[in-house]
Amino acid sequence: MRRIKGEKKRRVQQVRASTEICHGGKILIVPLEGSHWVNMDIMIKALHSRGHSVVVVRTNKSWYIQDNSPHYRTITVPVTEAFNHDFINSIIKKIIDIERGESSLWSFASLQAEMFTAMFNMHRIMCKFATNMFKDKYLMNSLNESKYDLVLTDPAWGTGIMLAHALKLPLVYNVRWITSGEGHMAIAPSPLSYIPLTGSGLSDKMTFIQRVKNLIFSVIWQAQDGFLIHPQYQAVCDQFFGPEVRYSDLLQGADLWLMRVDFVFEFPRPTMPNVIYIGGFQCEPAKPLPEHLEEFVQSSGEHGVIIMSLGTFVSELPADITNVIAAAFAKLPQKVIWRHKGDRPATLGNNTLIVDWMPQNDLLGHPKMKLFVAHGGTNGVQEAMYHGVPVVGLPVFFDQYDNLLRLKERGAATLLTINTVDKDNNFVEAIQEVLNEPSYRMNMQRLSRLHRDQPITPLDNALFWIEFVMRHKGAAHLRTESYKMPWYSYHSVDVVLSFLATVAVITFLPLVFVRYVCLEKCMKRKTNKK
Repeated sequence: MRRIKGEKKRRVQQVRASTEICHGGKILIVPLEGSHWVNMDIMIKALHSRGHSVVVVRTNKSWYIQDNSPHYRTITVPVTEAFNHDFINSIIKKIIDIERGESSLWSFASLQAEMFTAMFNMHRIMCKFATNMFKDKYLMNSLNESKYDLVLTDPAWGTGIMLAHALKLPLVYNVRWITSGEGHMAIAPSPLSYIPLTGSGLSDKMTFIQRVKNLIFSVIWQAQDGFLIHPQYQAVCDQFFGPEVRYSDLLQGADLWLMRVDFVFEFPRPTMPNVIYIGGFQCEPAKPLPEHLEEFVQSSGEHGVIIMSLGTFVSELPADITNVIAAAFAKLPQKVIWRHKGDRPATLGNNTLIVDWMPQNDLLGHPKMKLFVAHGGTNGVQEAMYHGVPVVGLPVFFDQYDNLLRLKERGAATLLTINTVDKDNNFVEAIQEVLNEPSYRMNMQRLSRLHRDQPITPLDNALFWIEFVMRHKGAAHLRTESYKMPWYSYHSVDVVLSFLATVAVITFLPLVFVRYVCLEKCMKRKTNKK
């Protein structure tokens, strides 16, 4: 009897599985490289496990995206230049050199100029990628004939946005950044009085001077987008879709924004109905470590383990800084696992293990983990928060300082900068402060409890909404049409001016009438006297 029930159960499961596969959708994915691909790949595997067919658009010079995978097929577009390790490494070296110099208005201007140049070149490469794709008639016909259900893209570059328009497909974002900056800034009301701009290093509690600084950063971001980024994408739109198609409309018109933050991490702010928060979707309970790592971790005894990683983009720091860091680690009783690809530091201690790669999520979830020395990338920060591990932050560029600041404001991290890490024992003192002050761990574990206390996991939430868009051929009912309004209508400038004009007419018309009547009387009196 039990065997019959077991057979029935298995048949039901097989039917359900085959039904899911039969009803699986076709998803076209245009991802970003580096750490952005790492979390997109997790979403791809989850979509594949639910029976969806996934196709990834990549270049022939792709950095992270492999051509062969059991979870997706690839379409490879030939290019002569690509966003890869060599491209990003040269930028990071220049930024580190600038940041290590004397702090001044000139260094700030130099840093902004370097970032402007990097952004311009990155989007120039992406526009060339899009141009090559749209010029390939065979490829575009093939994509049209494939009848995809939607395009899923990371809008930190605009290729996927324009491709979705070309194919007339619903558009879903796996998003934190868009081509013009932080994603919320393009779609939701964003008062500068309490919403800090990326790069400003500000929290949501600002003094008058800080609000002035925030306004300056807003102008910088708008200038960067208006003069360096948006025109490049608009030129592609003009060439292939016509000048009546505005890139900014395509960007803001996505059906769904799967936002890679949540409000345990992000400062509270206005949002929109088609923004779905999936912060930490890449996080999961720790799996067993490889044998050699588990043995090293267990050898730490009661002191525990520290890990250090500067993420995908930053593979190595200048030699003098790495020697300072290695010497600081050597003074600690903890064991240290350090992801480092440069030359072996001369001051490396016996307690430090250097690796090319580490299972970061699994290490952070290990009971012996005490501290995470991190650069502040979104993935690493969220994994630390998920597992409740306090952080010593060493930001290098872009949003990393701002990410770490959000942890610092909640008492779960302390920060250093590149130009101070090698001065006056700052690095070792920062580590000892976080290790010896219990509030850091307590605060981070509180954030972990808040983050985990959800009715559905962030990944399952993301999958539901992707499938929702596929079932309903979009999500237009969640999307505001405000982006189609001219700025003067959006801010009701025309209404205010009309109201003021009406008030002026109502106020001054009687005065004009009275003045006219008085003048008439005066004229009559003069006439009578004559």
